[in-house]
Amino acid sequence: MRMSQKPQPPAHGLDACPNPECAEPVDPRDRYCGACGYDLTAVVTPPAGEDRPTMPIAAPVWPEAPPREPGSLSTMTQHPGDLPGTDSGGRDLPTVPVRTDGLPDPGGATAAPGEAAAPGDGQVPASGAVGPSGPTVRGGGDFELAAPDPRAAVRVDPATGPSGQPAGAEGSAGAGGDVPDGVCVACRAGRVDGDGYCENCGHAQPRARDHMERELGSVAAVSDRGLRHHRNEDSFAITETTLPGGRPAAVAIVCDGVSSAHRPDEASAAAARAAGDVLGEALPRGTHPQQAMHDAIVAAAEAVTALARTAGADDGSAASLHGGNSPACTIVGSVVTDDLLVVGWVGDSRAYWVPDDRSAPAARLTEDDSWAAQMVKAGLMNEEQAYADERAHAITGWLGADAYELEPHTAAFKPDRAGVVVVCTDGLWNYAEAAESMAGAVPADAAARPLHAARVLVGHALDGGGHDNITVALTPFAPPPAGAASI
Repeated sequence: MRMSQKPQPPAHGLDACPNPECAEPVDPRDRYCGACGYDLTAVVTPPAGEDRPTMPIAAPVWPEAPPREPGSLSTMTQHPGDLPGTDSGGRDLPTVPVRTDGLPDPGGATAAPGEAAAPGDGQVPASGAVGPSGPTVRGGGDFELAAPDPRAAVRVDPATGPSGQPAGAEGSAGAGGDVPDGVCVACRAGRVDGDGYCENCGHAQPRARDHMERELGSVAAVSDRGLRHHRNEDSFAITETTLPGGRPAAVAIVCDGVSSAHRPDEASAAAARAAGDVLGEALPRGTHPQQAMHDAIVAAAEAVTALARTAGADDGSAASLHGGNSPACTIVGSVVTDDLLVVGWVGDSRAYWVPDDRSAPAARLTEDDSWAAQMVKAGLMNEEQAYADERAHAITGWLGADAYELEPHTAAFKPDRAGVVVVCTDGLWNYAEAAESMAGAVPADAAARPLHAARVLVGHALDGGGHDNITVALTPFAPPPAGAASI
């Protein structure tokens, strides 16, 4: 999600992404560009006038490869003592033969049973019971390092923990669901440090919000980081409740954080939570769904505005209510009852109606608050021209302290046939913009399997490039029988 705002000068000295094909505003706490993923830490500007000479390094002289053993496809084995050189202290390298097969050296003495081999004699225990470290190598420095034995490395099986017990027996499962907590999901052996990186392979660990799924009765939602962004700035909330009289109602809220604003991930989460809470409380009291949706959007806007008065998780000071890029996000939501469909939105997140009978027309239920929509509405461009422009996704309405004026949009429909309601961020509809395209991407059994359908739609966006965060929620709608009472 992008929006034209003047960013505050970031601590790293960059006002915008240095990638010439991107040039998006950057957040002071980001290590990567939120739009294209460019590594901001790679941009180093040396102080003016400072000379950084380099020292010439002589090319190394490598020894010739040893001759190949007769009848072998590989060269003869080399040992450390076969190569000339010295250690860091200027002493000759040791010439002790290295064994990796666990057998004693033919030319050396064999340790007596129960007696450990002396350090430096090239022996290993004949029983094969090797400790976690080998003999101590004394190099004359400040530290004494134990020579590791590769046979003693601990291998973490995906289905078991380090102790051999099933994963989760000693604690909850990790982010990947198949490795213990604190163990890297990539190499499955290294420990994860406080910054979320593996100490062994350096792999960044997935965050809890990188991929989220939830199914609750008849409504389901899936959110994914996508393939380009370094974090997921979308959020959602789904709930099921009852109207007076016991009739069911399903609620789905989807929010998209504005990448050019500060703390967009916190903004979307706060808005989704606040809107879901208001709808969950108002509908059972008998508030009309359309009025409840309006109130929910107002509450979501207040929750995002309140973030501007507080410090973020990574901020050292609170942001000014009227200064800088305050937290901001878009919102779209739906309330589905037994005979009524209500949608509400601010921004360019959308809602679609997809009938079960695909011969019937699908429909887009929302109108974007965006530059492209304004151009089309004013008759200056057709829809194809407007959305092909680089300014197409600049939004004109959002939730946040610096929003020009909050204008919640709501609409109510009474479909005459069964179908599903799709609410999503632009990370999905960019790859299925027209209502017909969205209907073609929604599986035919979406009403019976909403979570499966949401996964399919996220996969559709990822297959298309996954340039943005992707969030979608689906709710089936079944019209009431003929003659049934309406709300």
